[in-house]
Amino acid sequence: MKEGWTLVIRPRKRLLDLDLKGLWRYRDLWLMYVRRDIVTVYKQTVLGPLWFLIQPVFTTAMYMFVFGGLAGISTDGAPQPLFYLSGIMMWNYFSECFGVSSNVFTNNAGVFGKVYFPRLVVPLAGLTSNLVKMLIQLMLFVAVYIGYLIAGQELSVNATLLLFPFYVFLLAFHGLSWGLIVSSVTSKYRDIRFLVSFGMQLFMYATPVIYPMSVASGKVKAILELNPLTPVFEAFKYGCLGCGSFSWGGLLYSTVFMLVVLFISVLIFNRTERTFMDTV
Repeated sequence: MKEGWTLVIRPRKRLLDLDLKGLWRYRDLWLMYVRRDIVTVYKQTVLGPLWFLIQPVFTTAMYMFVFGGLAGISTDGAPQPLFYLSGIMMWNYFSECFGVSSNVFTNNAGVFGKVYFPRLVVPLAGLTSNLVKMLIQLMLFVAVYIGYLIAGQELSVNATLLLFPFYVFLLAFHGLSWGLIVSSVTSKYRDIRFLVSFGMQLFMYATPVIYPMSVASGKVKAILELNPLTPVFEAFKYGCLGCGSFSWGGLLYSTVFMLVVLFISVLIFNRTERTFMDTV
């Protein structure tokens, strides 16, 4: 009796075959990965999800002591806790998205070698689960913000803050695109991971997380403006704190940069996906 197959799995033939229908078809797996990332991170810990809040609080206190106190770096008149919390919250989301995307192949080799599903489900689920963590930290930021308002602190809020979802979108896909390239390269050359880890620490200081762009000038400022994350961080601080600067041109530059790198990263990711099991 001739068997009738309901699903035929073939190797990719086109470089840009993203299998978007497959991503939708495996949406339940997407949600499962999101729940796993949120629940298992702090499983069997005493404080559990409170670590989402403890980490930015302690980091803010350290930045206030070192950069605001000892180094005396200006915050453009904004309260130091709010200034540092805003930068930490945005940077944490970007770095977490980058981290989960840069380890797609190495951390999931066992699953990828046994079961087929669109590989992009894993990094996209990471973007979603990290968004939940960011929203928790955003609640902390809002609580501190309201506390300053009640205390009589004058804080400048303007309409550009309405672009906050767009800022988050840019951070997520910057992290995703850069991470996919790193994941593709490190699937064969593992030692690059150590260089990337060190590079990310340095890259934070090339991003206006702990300082405003107003403290930079000349060639240093020109170099910092080449960073595609700079206009995103500056725009958010401008919208909620009144410090920093807002530039449509800067956001356009960041968006175009993200789209170009995302296109390249998908090409590299799809190409690596075909043969990575031979090298992982």
